[in-house]
Amino acid sequence: MKIGVVTFPGSLDDRDAARAVRAVGAEAIALWHGDSDLHGVDAVILPGGFSYGDYLRCGAISRFAPVMSSIIEKAKSGMPLLGICNGFQVLCESHLLPGALTRNHALHFLCSDQTLKIENNSTAWTSDYEIGQEIVIPLKNGEGSFQCDDGTLARLEGEGLVVARYVGENPNGSRNLIAGITNARGNIVGLMPHPEHAIDPLTGPSAGGLGFFTSIMSQLVSK
Repeated sequence: MKIGVVTFPGSLDDRDAARAVRAVGAEAIALWHGDSDLHGVDAVILPGGFSYGDYLRCGAISRFAPVMSSIIEKAKSGMPLLGICNGFQVLCESHLLPGALTRNHALHFLCSDQTLKIENNSTAWTSDYEIGQEIVIPLKNGEGSFQCDDGTLARLEGEGLVVARYVGENPNGSRNLIAGITNARGNIVGLMPHPEHAIDPLTGPSAGGLGFFTSIMSQLVSK
């Protein structure tokens, strides 16, 4: 199985994402933002970082990269797509997911280990978790506050499209403690914290993030 990892100018966590892909036995394919060819990948990860320096809105410039035209087309047809941190912002800017990620409510950059509760395990990226399972993975962002209008929030909650919530104090002011969401089909997931930094307790706070990568492998193998 081949999982693409996109590199934009300013991506920081593409190598960690590729490492997580290899850890579950898939082949990590480097995808360059300026190349529209997806090289036959079975799924794609948009990693964290500060694409284009976040000089406009986070992810607003990356949304127009040549690679995104191909990714948007394939994702709308069902290809699994995971956006982590800056990647989540790109997904919202691309209108593949609703809402927006705005400045943290305290207006400070956050970097800490964060407990999450898995709310939806019917997506391509969360099927190996149990609903209600709590995991600890790193959170590091300056614009990680998930915001949307009341109607969108009601739809996300009513249709079970919230993938994960923060446990405890709301770290960045997200509505309803939302840390990640999915589309109705379940192939597109955006997550603000970083599962790729928590695949092995030797190098992270836990192996709690590994399930995102074993989940997609299970989904791809079963097809």
